[in-house]
Amino acid sequence: MKRGLASFSYVQGQSPSLKVREYFYFIDHQGQLFLDDVKIKNFTTCFKEKKFLQFFFTRLRRNELDPPRYPEFPFISPCGRELNFVRCEDRPIIYTELITQENGRQFLSYNFGKELLTVPFDPSQLSMDQNGRVYYPSPKEELGRALVKSSLADELSPFFEFEDGDETRPPRWINWNGQRITLTSGPPLSSEV
Repeated sequence: MKRGLASFSYVQGQSPSLKVREYFYFIDHQGQLFLDDVKIKNFTTCFKEKKFLQFFFTRLRRNELDPPRYPEFPFISPCGRELNFVRCEDRPIIYTELITQENGRQFLSYNFGKELLTVPFDPSQLSMDQNGRVYYPSPKEELGRALVKSSLADELSPFFEFEDGDETRPPRWINWNGQRITLTSGPPLSSEV
């Protein structure tokens, strides 16, 4: 079945050249991965297999193919001769869970990969934009800042401290594990994605 955005159409698994297959994906603001042409996008229809998610997201990068292909899909996750084109509602990397190990070390897990997709958590690297969305550095710098899933941001928000109590501006500190930590990361740039 042909699906597509306004400027082009595609068929999942199409083969534009010998031995190359193309697939098209979508990442929602909660970090769930879907085939782009799935009509109803919810927990039931997203990919959940952690090993697949690890494989997919560790290969994710900007779509800088030469010659350019499908600018509507700004990211790509190559897999041998398979090209997986990706578009997203906000950011390609969404932190979905804070994991605390028995030894006290903390990690942020992204895109529902649980322990297979993590980065060390440094609370000073959190930032909040003017709309109240919380961001953290992506595991790959080229992907820009990553969004913190809204439910996780809600868990973190009581720990934010605002200069002069002014919650109309981004927070300056976070009170974490008994320490007042200065937030060092500025808000994400709109041009990052």
